[in-house]
Amino acid sequence: MSSAAENGDAAPGKPNEEKTYKKTASSAIKGAIQLGIGYTVGNLTSKPDRDVLMQDFYVVESVFLPSEGSNLTPAHHYPDFRFKTYAPLAFRYFRELFGIKPDDYLYSICSEPLIELSNPGASGSLFFVTSDDEFIIKTVQHKEAEFLQKLLPGYYMNLNQNPRTLLPKFYGLYCMQSGGINIRIVVMNNVLPRSMRMHFTYDLKGSTYKRRASRKEREKSNPTFKDLDFLQDMHEGLYFDTETYNALMKTLQRDCRVLESFKIMDYSLLLGIHILDHSLKEKEEETSQNVPDAKRPGMQKVLYSTAMESIQGPGKSGDGIITENPDTMGGIPAKSHKGEKLLLFMGIIDILQSYRLMKKLEHSWKALVYDGDTVSVHRPSFYADRFLKFMNSRVFKKIQALKASPSKKRCNSIAALKATSQEIVSSISQEWKDEKRDMLTEGQSFSSLDEEALGSRHRPDLVPSTPSLFEATSLATTISSSSLYVNEHYAHDRTTLYSNSKGLPSSSTFTLEEGTIYLTSEPNALEMQDDNDSVLDVYL
Repeated sequence: MSSAAENGDAAPGKPNEEKTYKKTASSAIKGAIQLGIGYTVGNLTSKPDRDVLMQDFYVVESVFLPSEGSNLTPAHHYPDFRFKTYAPLAFRYFRELFGIKPDDYLYSICSEPLIELSNPGASGSLFFVTSDDEFIIKTVQHKEAEFLQKLLPGYYMNLNQNPRTLLPKFYGLYCMQSGGINIRIVVMNNVLPRSMRMHFTYDLKGSTYKRRASRKEREKSNPTFKDLDFLQDMHEGLYFDTETYNALMKTLQRDCRVLESFKIMDYSLLLGIHILDHSLKEKEEETSQNVPDAKRPGMQKVLYSTAMESIQGPGKSGDGIITENPDTMGGIPAKSHKGEKLLLFMGIIDILQSYRLMKKLEHSWKALVYDGDTVSVHRPSFYADRFLKFMNSRVFKKIQALKASPSKKRCNSIAALKATSQEIVSSISQEWKDEKRDMLTEGQSFSSLDEEALGSRHRPDLVPSTPSLFEATSLATTISSSSLYVNEHYAHDRTTLYSNSKGLPSSSTFTLEEGTIYLTSEPNALEMQDDNDSVLDVYL
């Protein structure tokens, strides 16, 4: 049985023993990376700036660095090695697109020793981070490096259209050759800053088959959990305000469509959760465990590298994130189902897995034994849809706007009913004014009016009628008023009735009792003494 190191995986060895990758010590790999990048980037500065051409994506430059040194390379205490740089002009354009100057790039990678990270994945790759927390350096397999080189033209087009993305930002692709062994490395943006403690870290794919952290992983000081662990720990999801949620989901949808077009699958969302409510209590502990502040720059050097910048649309100012409170480190504000204030750091990782023959065979075999829709390996279109559905429905949720309480609704409905009733009464009063004015102008005698009114007892259709007011409002109306019933006393006091403000009452009062609105009209002293109060009842 071949060893893990022979297959390209990192051999962990004993706790105090140095890791190896392809039988090469990690210290030799770190030293070769710094020497090789220092030479190639420095040599690239002498080349003039120009537009990127199609052939630039397939250029490979090589330099030999012997241990004793040469006219072009410095001496070193590592074995002789050859260092290759893939598409140097194209990657120089990518670095310029993200605002990375050559001096800053060299200073971040070469000024301080690289820091080795524990690998939570199953790929066996080595991970290194620069001392200023800006860049991650990862070893990749031959197929992954080859796929990235083929991906570069499309990657170039996508970054030109939208530099704000949660996809990995690639800054360089290199290969170290020593003793017949090829070690390929890629330089990327750092998703999880070490200066911000991550209380929870998740690797989410949207699948459920064997998506739970192993016992060995859980024993680590900073374990990386998986989908089933998230559903158990954060079963209600993470909550955002509407604007942030829409920006995040729009970015995820756009990135997934890009990956689907490249036939990429088996990628993950690396999610780091920092609980602000715990940060004050653990501040002293974090100070002793994390990078000293003196080594951190006062301002981030890489544009669009933070989580908040990555999800902002073109209409927003990304520069505002740089000048915001440095304690947030560009994290996305959110809340847990418990109401805890959170800062989220995220990015899509492991995008160098295409749906090739081996992946198709792996999916077919797993689909025979298990549910094919639950395994992580799947065709790109289905994988993207399942990934987005999981993020949209189980992981990220939008805070719903507060609805009006029933008491407020009742108050609003009462006010509306009062306003409607006032309009109704005013229209009735206006109609009464118009009718009485018409009667006076037509010169009708009071005796004819008396006869007409007396005759209306037998002929109700002859009474001057007003339009049915409450038919329009679909309300049952009962109107009781002594002034509406005409008798012989009406003729006696007709002069007083028509001379008093054209028959209008002097004041009206609204009362609401048990769903009924009462309109009470109080007459003036000049009105008829025996005229009772008029009441308008609106039964709802």
